[in-house]
Amino acid sequence: MALRCAGLLLSKEVSSQLSQQMRALSTTTTLKGSNFLKNSPNTSLDKSILERYRNLETPSNRVQATYLWIDGTGENIRLKDRVLDKVPTGVQDLPKWQYDGSSTYQARGENSDTTLIPRAIYKDPFKPGKNDIIVMCDTYQADGKPTASNKRGALQEAIEKVGDHEPWFGIEQEYTLLDVDGRPFGWPANGYPAPQGPYYCGVGADRVYARDLVEAHAVACLYAGIDFAGTNAEVMPAQWEYQVGPSLGMKAADDLWVSRYILQRIAEEFGVVVTFDPKPMEGQWNGAGAHTNFSTKAMRADGGMKAIEAAIEKLSKRHDRHIKAYDPKEGKDNERRLVGRLETSSIDKFSWGVANRGVSVRVPRGVADAGKGYLEDRRPSSNCDPYAVCDALIRTCLLNE
Repeated sequence: MALRCAGLLLSKEVSSQLSQQMRALSTTTTLKGSNFLKNSPNTSLDKSILERYRNLETPSNRVQATYLWIDGTGENIRLKDRVLDKVPTGVQDLPKWQYDGSSTYQARGENSDTTLIPRAIYKDPFKPGKNDIIVMCDTYQADGKPTASNKRGALQEAIEKVGDHEPWFGIEQEYTLLDVDGRPFGWPANGYPAPQGPYYCGVGADRVYARDLVEAHAVACLYAGIDFAGTNAEVMPAQWEYQVGPSLGMKAADDLWVSRYILQRIAEEFGVVVTFDPKPMEGQWNGAGAHTNFSTKAMRADGGMKAIEAAIEKLSKRHDRHIKAYDPKEGKDNERRLVGRLETSSIDKFSWGVANRGVSVRVPRGVADAGKGYLEDRRPSSNCDPYAVCDALIRTCLLNE
């Protein structure tokens, strides 16, 4: 898709020279028979009642902090809230916390305390206090080792080794909205909409569904402090995309996780379901990806096309490694999406090209014309862990691993 996030990556530089149970509960569970929000209580609650309490004045020295973390599925967010006695000036002021890892597929019941370590702070668009925050955390076992789903630690190590390269990332998050019966939101209950064609970047009640939700998400992300770059309706009706970045180092991956949480929370209020399944509908309907734009200082400099081509050559030799890193099931989810059609490449073969959306790695036309900029890796699935994706790109392209 045409990417505002990716375009910013180039324009910035030009202007400045610059297990089974887990799978059963996963967001990528098959949609067939998915009636878990049938007659959802969320849609029947009177949301105006909460405003009475949101309008109450809270003590200025108390802060509500929502701690977020990734559970053992590697793709679902969990959270819990605590009240702090002072306003933190940074993550160093935030206490570590623990939770029951046996209830999140991350520990056994006999030794279930799992530790949360705060890593990034965002303003909270859902809580009433001006100092209330969202805290993105990573997770550690009782022995102090990272949990299996903690990919952030490895990315941090990689970033610390390549600081001189100034790696930038911009990520395009595609997702699909579902109705309470598990059908794509707005689709006929017993049939299908007209074929793909009029929906991408469309306008009109017969082409676009739930724009209110999408625009609320954009405003909430900007308020939170996410490097939110834009949004657009996607090729399949009820499918949308937003972009985060371009951002230096870790921030795009942190931003993507927090933006997913914000999206889910807003959809919860609307009574709509969000799925990041990379192929929510079988047949001639586009899947959903998380195309990742990657750039280094050398790529953004004059003559940077040579560095871009060198990175692509390295990526071509590590295709299998990247496929395993690009969805939570080490390629099993992407098997349904990367089929060599519907704007995807084949999962079995690496390819690249200029302005070609049917390849593994695309070089946008503007980059080729400028001779510098960035590359777009189109393989990551919509339910990928961005920490794992960015880590793989750094280790292949910059650390030669």
